[in-house]
Amino acid sequence: MTVDKSDRILLLESQGSANLADILDEMKKEDTGLREETLQHVVNLFLRITTDLVLSGYKVNVGMFYAVAKFLGVLEGGKWNPEKNSIYVSFTQGKELRESIAETSVEILGEKANVMYIIETEDRKTGRKDGSATAGRNLFVRGAMLKVVGDDPSVGVTLTNVDGTETKLEDDLITTNKPSELTLLIPAELTAGEYTLTVTTQYNSGALLKTPRSVSTQIWIGGKPEEGGEEEEERPGGL
Repeated sequence: MTVDKSDRILLLESQGSANLADILDEMKKEDTGLREETLQHVVNLFLRITTDLVLSGYKVNVGMFYAVAKFLGVLEGGKWNPEKNSIYVSFTQGKELRESIAETSVEILGEKANVMYIIETEDRKTGRKDGSATAGRNLFVRGAMLKVVGDDPSVGVTLTNVDGTETKLEDDLITTNKPSELTLLIPAELTAGEYTLTVTTQYNSGALLKTPRSVSTQIWIGGKPEEGGEEEEERPGGL
């Protein structure tokens, strides 16, 4: 629900997850006449070449997505410092995916009770609500069923960077702890970059849940990068 009690937010009825092996299985069902080993080789080759091009400074547009490498951090003294500087890759949906989205129909299945979700975050330093966050400053997290309670070891708020390193917030860093809103103090020592913010709790509108549940959203410490466009530019020789 939103501020207007007659409004609702949309939540995806997930069909599960799919990995590369699942995609290859679906490709085999197309009866292309290609052997499984050939399909796997072509897909892996595509992924490797795409990665190499992006990390060599090319702006790659494959129709489904547009990918470009960007940088985080200030270059102090004209020297690269891995502790303060990093590379990330920005992905933007491409023309083919947008066209497919336009042709996709949505079926409303009904209202789901006691849904846990995050509707938005707000960086209290900058006021941005696009997932941006600032190390050492407060971040508002708004949604439903977010109150962090329960004695299960998994209960709490974690920040996981792209390398998989997880930082769990101490209880005193959750300065507001309500079902509809959390205020988190982002640890000052976290470096700039993309993180997965996960809230895990046993909170329920009635008795505590026996099994904790979680909800996640992406945040960018140091500010969310600007998305790239699709315009064609001269290919640079490298980063």
